Amino acid sequence: MPTTDTIEAIAEEAAQWRRHLHQNPELLFDLPKTSAFVTEKLKSFGCDEVVTGIARTGVVAVVKGRLGEGRTIGLRADMDALPMSEQTNLPHASKTAGQMHACGHDGHTAMLLATARHLVSARDFAGTVVLIFQPAEEGGAGGRVMIEEGLLERFGIEEVFGMHNEPGLPVGSFAIRPGPMLAAADRFVVTLRGKGAHAASPHESRDPVLVSAHLVTALQSIASRHVDPFDPVVVSVTYISGGNAAALNVIPEQVVVGGTIRTVDPATRKAIEQRFRVIVANTARLFEAQAEIDWRPGYPVTVNDPEMTKVAITAASHVAGSERVNGNCQCTMGAEDFSYMLEKRPGAIIWLGNGDSAGLHNPAYDFNDGAILHGVRYWTALVGERLALPG
Repeated sequence: MPTTDTIEAIAEEAAQWRRHLHQNPELLFDLPKTSAFVTEKLKSFGCDEVVTGIARTGVVAVVKGRLGEGRTIGLRADMDALPMSEQTNLPHASKTAGQMHACGHDGHTAMLLATARHLVSARDFAGTVVLIFQPAEEGGAGGRVMIEEGLLERFGIEEVFGMHNEPGLPVGSFAIRPGPMLAAADRFVVTLRGKGAHAASPHESRDPVLVSAHLVTALQSIASRHVDPFDPVVVSVTYISGGNAAALNVIPEQVVVGGTIRTVDPATRKAIEQRFRVIVANTARLFEAQAEIDWRPGYPVTVNDPEMTKVAITAASHVAGSERVNGNCQCTMGAEDFSYMLEKRPGAIIWLGNGDSAGLHNPAYDFNDGAILHGVRYWTALVGERLALPG
């Protein structure tokens, strides 16, 4: 087993990889530079197999232990950035206008690369580790696409684990829970069509602006009046578009309203969609307008397997000490496409402390390089837990 100093040295080098990735963000499935960087590193480490082109730009590496046969586990990191303009003014800030790593996928990728290097140098386990570098987590369902292209069967993955940084959680700390860890995330776009008119003659219109105002208010009744208060639900209207600022005396014919709905219970998810459709249809009907609903199903609930959660807690405790591992953290209403992998295989995703940083998806966010060492140690401890020799 390499010494702690060796792991520390790898983590220190990984910080440089992370900053390189941060400076060169790419979006969704269009990750040619990121994929090439990851592939080159994995091949240079001496992985037993490096496969590219899964889900277009996904990369998978295989490392076999030197202690014989055993189970096969998957470790996953996401690689894509967000279509945002960075506002950090850091030396390693994004070089690409309108794109930045505002969710820490640069850090996730660097940590898994460092883990690959460490595993290849040690190989002190029985079985196989499959390292999954996934594109398009940020809205593209890259995890689902990798599964559809045969990821789990092709590499014989029996269990799968993920890790995501968490701003506000101290560096060197971990948090996880069995069962629902992140919510399902659905989106909606409602087009309200009425009748335009001069603003001085509103009685001649069927005003879609008025309809949209009532609709936004009515939708808030879903969480407050149609769901058990102990059943987490979020209904957020985030987009309204209609009319023309250059023609403020015109009532428009159309207004578009969009947003997201987050749920944790699958039955609640289905019931809320039905209630949403009823509210939209009846609100439009009340004002003699028409409504067209574009319902966009998103990622399902991310559910940690209870037994695999115990494994993750044990591994994290080896790294941080049990006092710095919250094994029953609160479920977050964010969403993750790692959920698709957890639907197919037992596993768990864990939060890794990012310290007192800006929040995720914030233009001032930056991954904390101080977390890299803890992340690599966690992955290493997890491999030790699942692929140790019997007895």
